[in-house]
Amino acid sequence: MRLKGKVAVITGAASGIGKQMAETFAAEGAKVVIADLNINDAKATAQAITNNNGIAMGIGMDVCNEQQVESAISEVIAAYGGIDILISNAGIQYISPIESLPFAEWKKILAIQLDGAFLTTRACIKDMYKSGKGGCIIYTGSVHSHEASPLKAPYVTAKHGLLGLCKVIAKEGAKHNVRANVICPGYVLTPLVEKQIPEQAKELGITEEDVVKTVMLKDTVDGEFTTTEDVAQVALFLAAFDSNALTGQSIVVSHGWFMQ
Repeated sequence: MRLKGKVAVITGAASGIGKQMAETFAAEGAKVVIADLNINDAKATAQAITNNNGIAMGIGMDVCNEQQVESAISEVIAAYGGIDILISNAGIQYISPIESLPFAEWKKILAIQLDGAFLTTRACIKDMYKSGKGGCIIYTGSVHSHEASPLKAPYVTAKHGLLGLCKVIAKEGAKHNVRANVICPGYVLTPLVEKQIPEQAKELGITEEDVVKTVMLKDTVDGEFTTTEDVAQVALFLAAFDSNALTGQSIVVSHGWFMQ
């Protein structure tokens, strides 16, 4: 029970990596807040955790909406007394070459992944400072926080931006015992990635099988996808590592795709 008594807010937690993180944290004793754009999915995920003897609540949150973020975090503080852990995980993808990329899609991806990270960080860190207990902030980055791939200009830009935000928070938060780190997964077979396979096949003029073998997994050491459990275990390690010795860092979880 490495997180017993801790309160963890996880955005985009009704599916994929975020959901696995929520389940893992609840099993380790954390009170988990499932924050998701779809409030029904958030509440359903929270109920499933509760049914499994965990403690969870589901809230609707558009991470790009300042008022919604502030209101939701206030609701969490009122319910659980404070926030110890924030995982900024919400994100989307859009596949397009730069010459035909709609500006609206560029802005949408950057808003969710950068504006959302900023707004949730600001809302949670104020409570972490005020409580005097410090806290842990984790950003879900990507190997694309370090590497570029064709057809993903806004996503790569946003994921690189999270590294910069993390480093600033690590420096500003240190005196308040708030640490910040970025997890950088490789390809994980979530709905977000599964959707990309036919999209990339169409854009690149290759088969879906070739997308997996020659695009997604070609630089791994074993040709394997990263799993949601892999990422959740790294998040657990960071959340339970109660020292500023590990802050301002990115940890790549990718079967060897990109080695620092």
